[in-house]
Amino acid sequence: MTIHLFDTKSRALRELRPVHPGQVGIYVCGPTVQSAPHIGHLRSALIYDIMRRWATACGLEVTLIRNVTDIDDKILSGAEQTGEPWWALAYRVERLFNDAYDRLRVQPPTYEPRATANIQRMQQIIARLIERGHAYAAEDGSGDVYFDTKSWPAYGELTHQRLEDMADAADADPRGKRDPRDFALWKGHKAGEPETAAWDSPWGRGRPGWHIECSAMSTQYLGETFDIHGGGLDLRFPHHENELAQSTAAGFEFARIWVHNGLVAVGDQKMSKSLGNSVFAADLLDAAPAQAVRYFLSSAHYRSTLEYSPSALDEAAAAVGRINGFVQRLHETVEGVDDGADPWAALPTAFVEAMDDDLGVPLGLAVLHEQVRRGNAALADGDAATALQAGAAVEAMLRVLGLHPDDFAAETGGDDAAERVLDHLVAERLKARATARNERDFSAADRIRDELIAAGLQIEDTPNGAKWSVE
Repeated sequence: MTIHLFDTKSRALRELRPVHPGQVGIYVCGPTVQSAPHIGHLRSALIYDIMRRWATACGLEVTLIRNVTDIDDKILSGAEQTGEPWWALAYRVERLFNDAYDRLRVQPPTYEPRATANIQRMQQIIARLIERGHAYAAEDGSGDVYFDTKSWPAYGELTHQRLEDMADAADADPRGKRDPRDFALWKGHKAGEPETAAWDSPWGRGRPGWHIECSAMSTQYLGETFDIHGGGLDLRFPHHENELAQSTAAGFEFARIWVHNGLVAVGDQKMSKSLGNSVFAADLLDAAPAQAVRYFLSSAHYRSTLEYSPSALDEAAAAVGRINGFVQRLHETVEGVDDGADPWAALPTAFVEAMDDDLGVPLGLAVLHEQVRRGNAALADGDAATALQAGAAVEAMLRVLGLHPDDFAAETGGDDAAERVLDHLVAERLKARATARNERDFSAADRIRDELIAAGLQIEDTPNGAKWSVE
């Protein structure tokens, strides 16, 4: 078992060799909590959740850090529009993100630091950069501090750009910059901004720039050298490029592997707020069961663009239905299903190879469906041994991918009292039908079956009796 991931910086597959043997540190750029989450946010969080689950299945102890940017120009602007205090808007939106993650069964990060709780660490790094000659305080008295891009020859190494070809940094007022491509490390407080959105610093009251936040939080929780830095493809430049530059200029080795997930397209267009084609997380999770949404978001390779359409979501729901149907039939018709078995031992070799090769989830899903078909065929043939083997493989893969139906039972009502009542009532009707058939009263048996079908149930006759499911 050797995990390989595509590293953006080297533009090649890299073997994951943890800084600390047996442990993996992953830092993921979390949300800027300015507005409600959309499908792109869900996809990114899900990808690193699967990465974490796979590393854990491989026997590694994973520390996953996903930050919350709770102070930013966009948050201040949004709060001005809604009339809320900026911190109230940030907290309200943060809860929307966490609610969506929870519905999708994205595991909580090991730690989830907020930018506002790490101001001191940011100021320490800024002071270090000034001392090393890679940052400067503006001479106009504004309180701004900028990273000096010309002072760092390696600037551009993540995205393979030359400084002279780069666009001007648009993250701050250029009032005190020496070069338009220099980016803000600290932003001096401006008239009209809330007093609560400023902190004391050696350069005057103000707040951090966006990029310095992640350098501070990643190294605070994972150390100055860590294994994986992840985020969306849209963060490569300028955010991650600037993170890398300021962190290495401060003397940190920083992230060994940079991983970037692809974006989401709606129709033939990239999804964006400016185009007005955003698909919001709440709407997506209301349009289909969360298990189907998770399957859909996993269905394309993480580095590729995910094409969203209602029909694609329907196909995901159908695929999940086939998987769940097999798992349910297996537990209902075959004795000896071992829910406590070691999942790693049951994983097919092809699945392991796919996941080790740059998190090849689509190939892994193909292996999953192959085992579902094998298991269904075995059940139809009465081959319990093969069915159990296929079932163990299917359930192990579902656990790794976070798609096991047990994890979504509460949402589908699997533990709901109303369903238990329904199960009892339907069981009584099926018992009456079985009695009628044994007495060769086929007219009565057919009438009971037709009543159940008319109520929206599917009835399947098996060697072990009739089984029902909601159509």
